[in-house]
Amino acid sequence: MNKAHVELKDASKAVLRKVNHNRVKTQILSNLDLRIERGELVTIMGASGSGKTTLLRLINRLSEADSGVIMLNGGDIRDYAPIELRRKVGMVFQLPVMFKGSVRDNIAFGMKLWGDTIDLEALAEACGISENLLDVDAEQLSVGEKQRVCIARALANQPDVLLLDEPTSSLDAKSAEKIEELLLKLRMEKNLTVLWVTHEKEQAERIGGRRLVLKDGRLEEYHA
Repeated sequence: MNKAHVELKDASKAVLRKVNHNRVKTQILSNLDLRIERGELVTIMGASGSGKTTLLRLINRLSEADSGVIMLNGGDIRDYAPIELRRKVGMVFQLPVMFKGSVRDNIAFGMKLWGDTIDLEALAEACGISENLLDVDAEQLSVGEKQRVCIARALANQPDVLLLDEPTSSLDAKSAEKIEELLLKLRMEKNLTVLWVTHEKEQAERIGGRRLVLKDGRLEEYHA
């Protein structure tokens, strides 16, 4: 059998939460097994608190699993330096956050860390960012434009895997559909492996791919 691109084996995660002035251990993910092939699109659904965002955060080590193993290309993700892992496994969050500076500065942020060079203008254009915006203060953009910048910033690192944590939830319907179309187009062009968290059944149906449903931290269902 070929090595999965991303694989979780018996992965669990618990956190301490404050309940009535006491800190109580709450299990977020329990003994999760998941295999994702290269280039696959997987949508992740579930109620609030079911472990969707935690699952994404474990894959690029923004959080650490309490037990089990998470693998990338057949190797344990703990064998990667965290900064190198996050280069290979990019993440776009629910709310776009801009760094200080221009749109160009934001997109180039990761490249400056690595000392890499890419055609920034071409990447911006591919992400629907017009050239006349590149030298604008990033904080002056609309929410939809900021999310495009976040996508371009993640892709500038040339990741193999893209984690999307409800990337359209803060957008109006028209802007959300444009971001969906953009992400699906980029996924095909770059052969990205994509894990996309969404709370909307309609969006999951539009996006397609394989659907994963989490309930109380466990894998409840698969839908082809």
